[in-house]
Amino acid sequence: MSTEIPAGHSVLAFPVPELDAWVRDRTRHYDASFVSADPAFVHAHITVLGPWLASPGPDDLGRVAEVLAETEPIDVTLGAVHAFPDGLLHLRPVPEDPIRDLTARLTQEFPDHPPYGGAYPDPTPHLTLDQVSTGSAAGDPVTAHTVSQRLGETLPVTVRLDRLDLQWWANHDCRLLHSWWLGEQPEQPEQAS
Repeated sequence: MSTEIPAGHSVLAFPVPELDAWVRDRTRHYDASFVSADPAFVHAHITVLGPWLASPGPDDLGRVAEVLAETEPIDVTLGAVHAFPDGLLHLRPVPEDPIRDLTARLTQEFPDHPPYGGAYPDPTPHLTLDQVSTGSAAGDPVTAHTVSQRLGETLPVTVRLDRLDLQWWANHDCRLLHSWWLGEQPEQPEQAS
């Protein structure tokens, strides 16, 4: 019996270009193979649903468009740096309820693809910044405090989440697959007269 490890995964995520330089730099620090060559790909993001379908078809994209047509843009503030128990340093959007609601609606639409593969029963919306480390000869410790200091006046930042991206994450192949604008009606096929 062989177990095939997927080469990558798709994610439905809100891009946050205001923090992309930081996240891109930290991504490069840990694993440069995840730094995208696609100029449309935004590394800094808030995951709404992922991993998602490996090869979504037009019907799948249309179902997402229908959910997003009923979703208004969301204004959030990203301020304090938090740490999950596993050491993942992140920002939590305030308010987070509109993002939780969108995750729930997309999960209802795609029940075979729960957030984070079902690993967390109530996932916290967040933007990943870094990972706690005690430091080494090559670097200083990384903590919520040091990341806050390094981000300086960048935080807090208020952003409008008005676009949802379908991103592909894989070594040497991170790219943007599709985007939708929130509150935009999906295109309807033209009717023959």
